[in-house]
Amino acid sequence: MYPIEIQNIGNKDLKIVTIGGGTGNSTILRGLKKFTTNITTIVTVADDGGGSGVLREELGILPPGDIRACLIALANTEPAMEKLMQYRFNEGKLKGQSFGNLFLAAMNDIYGDFDKAVKEAGEVLAITGKVLPMTLEDVVLYAELEGGITLKGESNITEKNKDFKKKINRVYIEPKLSDPLDEAIDDIMDADLIIIGPGSLYTSIIPNLLVKNIAEALNRTNAKIYYVCNIMTQDGETDNMGVKEHVEAINRHLGYDIIDKIVVNNDIIPNEVLQKYEAKPIYYTKADEEKLDNYEVLLCPCYYLLDKYIRHDAERISKYIIDDFNKDIVKIYDM
Repeated sequence: MYPIEIQNIGNKDLKIVTIGGGTGNSTILRGLKKFTTNITTIVTVADDGGGSGVLREELGILPPGDIRACLIALANTEPAMEKLMQYRFNEGKLKGQSFGNLFLAAMNDIYGDFDKAVKEAGEVLAITGKVLPMTLEDVVLYAELEGGITLKGESNITEKNKDFKKKINRVYIEPKLSDPLDEAIDDIMDADLIIIGPGSLYTSIIPNLLVKNIAEALNRTNAKIYYVCNIMTQDGETDNMGVKEHVEAINRHLGYDIIDKIVVNNDIIPNEVLQKYEAKPIYYTKADEEKLDNYEVLLCPCYYLLDKYIRHDAERISKYIIDDFNKDIVKIYDM
């Protein structure tokens, strides 16, 4: 099974906002830019692990890793430039560090402002749309586990909980009253369509929703809000969680029920593929149907196999969401 290919279709004026981080958000962006040139992605900056964590600690900048991934996903440059931005050093003090992270660190030093640095990087990479950090404040992510255990730091939450095997009751950020960019709030309010996910539920998606005023904006916007549920659970983070548990966690942290439609994979993953994973596939079940009867659930094939590993089919998911959105618009005009 391979991802479908879509070229130059869709309503190029459609205003889309995505919210997330990690590979999930950057993956969906690659599909969306085939449909519209008007994309804003709001990206978590709570990462404190890997190369991003090193730069955060040594240079005092916001972690650039998820920002870098989204810039690359939206870039319209030569393949050589993407290879350069993705390149990781193999030796010396820079071993494991991404050139793209260093590029953003240099831009931050030049302009003295992380938001300005990201915008200028976007110009260099000729991106479609724009990439906005969820906040410009130095936030730290915490998780409260069942049994009274608290874990500090985004990188610790999943890794340490692989040993604890505890349910995550909630996550929160410090400082709690971190401010979003005004531009992010404006774009949420002005959007036609908002897509939350896919991505790590507690460490990539929910941190964005904890920033002051973002939850309220999502509750007030007239945009249709789609939640793209993950294809698989995540070891140490969403063990044994189904669709309804993912939605309940988002609502609990937001304080609002803002999701209009839920996108769930309905293509059965072969057992020989699942054997490679500790995680389990997430399908829409009878139990989900009973608890989520007030939501519209869109079932579609959401994955493809790359070297026998599961990957989100970004173009297929994007097409399915936008076709569904346009169908609703036609219904409104026909009334």
